[in-house]
Amino acid sequence: MNNLLFDFTVDKATKTVFITREFDADLSLVWDAFTKKELLDQWWAPKPYISKTKSMDFKVGGRRFYAMVSSAGDEIGWQIQDYTSISPKTNFKFLSAFADKDENPHLPGSNWDLNFSEQNGITKVNITIHNDSLERLEKMIEMGFQGGFTATLNELETLLSTLKK
Repeated sequence: MNNLLFDFTVDKATKTVFITREFDADLSLVWDAFTKKELLDQWWAPKPYISKTKSMDFKVGGRRFYAMVSSAGDEIGWQIQDYTSISPKTNFKFLSAFADKDENPHLPGSNWDLNFSEQNGITKVNITIHNDSLERLEKMIEMGFQGGFTATLNELETLLSTLKK
């Protein structure tokens, strides 16, 4: 394992999850991995699941609509990401909500704020996930979000190492 920073903190008092992760890759590559559907679908799910984007329009007011798909091909959960703010290569924000297959959101959702910075070829991503309700935060935790998202970020690290070559 490398010495890259990884921190995952849950603050129930503020209903917020804080994640900091460093990647041995340049900023534009990491940014693309978070903002282009053909790359997102290669890592945005813990194995054995895969992410399948049905539609994505990465712009303020745009949306990504995707499913988690099991190895048997079952779509087990649809999600919406509504983009609320984008500052190219430094930050973007979205409202994330579970949804049905017809794109009807199951609210409340969570507000994601992703910040990107690079120093000496190492890109740091700071993710803040604020939940409107403690109940939703606790449900995320019960569903194994920490382990699942940690595994997902490990998938990204593997993908980045293959894309750099």
